[in-house]
Amino acid sequence: MLPQSIDDWKLKDFLPESELVLPEHQVDRPRFPAIDAHNHLGGIVRQGGEAVARLVELMDSVGLRAMVNLDAGYGGAVSLEECLRLLKEPYPERFILFHTLNWKRVEEGEGFGERMAADLREAVSRGAQGVKIHKSLGLRIRDPQGRLLMPDDERLDPVFAAAGEVGVPVLYHVADPRAFFRPLDGRNERLEQLGRHPDWHFYGGDFPPFEALMEAQTCLVRRHPNTTFISAHLCSYVENLGWVSDLLDACPNLNVDLSARYEELGRQPYTARRFFLRYADRILFGADFEPEAWHYRVFYRFLETDDEYFPYAIGPRPQKGRWRIYGIFLPDDVLRKVYAENAARLIPGVR
Repeated sequence: MLPQSIDDWKLKDFLPESELVLPEHQVDRPRFPAIDAHNHLGGIVRQGGEAVARLVELMDSVGLRAMVNLDAGYGGAVSLEECLRLLKEPYPERFILFHTLNWKRVEEGEGFGERMAADLREAVSRGAQGVKIHKSLGLRIRDPQGRLLMPDDERLDPVFAAAGEVGVPVLYHVADPRAFFRPLDGRNERLEQLGRHPDWHFYGGDFPPFEALMEAQTCLVRRHPNTTFISAHLCSYVENLGWVSDLLDACPNLNVDLSARYEELGRQPYTARRFFLRYADRILFGADFEPEAWHYRVFYRFLETDDEYFPYAIGPRPQKGRWRIYGIFLPDDVLRKVYAENAARLIPGVR
């Protein structure tokens, strides 16, 4: 029961229901079979073959022709061997494996970049089709002197050069939403989310400023023009698509994925639609959420319909921020590219 005075109400109890009466469209399957180019399947692989079979059934039901697993390797939840045995061997056309780097190499001191590059080459020779860089680079990982290792640290150049030489893309995650780097106060639009996940708050201490991480991202991609990069989460700056556009214009070797960002895109539908139309050849569909049918269907609804002001999640309490989203009704030629054609072009061995 709410207090009598509004001054005593709590934010957690404010769960308004919209009175808008609008058209609603449920999109059970994408208009064209999709490749989920960003997901983490380590937990499913650890459960064994039956769990993987259930995942394939889910993929069939929501129109996914293939899925990228970013958890294969040293830094992932499971080894490349386990992923090959449980994903790639029984379902060779359904799963794509990205190698995760062994950051313990950094502790070995001088030459760690060369050793990590050798690991990468070996992983590709055994079946890895790409490389995944976690956001820990720039936020958590430290060099032997105890300093944060930044994404553009020249000691890592051998890794990125090797990826270009063997012809596999680097999918990297730099930073996190802009609000995660701001003070945790009443003006922070992700206040409730950060309250649930305090370890996602990177303000203060010796965390680098958000702007420094964006600059490191820019330097990294510019310094390796012969390497194909996929920046996860729209460069982690979906709040500023103008900035992302400038980086794409400056770096023809850069692409972006949509993972875990349709919620932010959907609150800026006009800008988002123009962005998709302009960069249709460089955007990859990706989820980065636990594979569940409802989640994919909201994503499809955002991409394919012109529905207005609909919830991006199930339940009364928003997961990220207190907003709703709008669809951007993309044309078929753009949907084909975003859903699958771009991933198939950039990742070797994908048809």
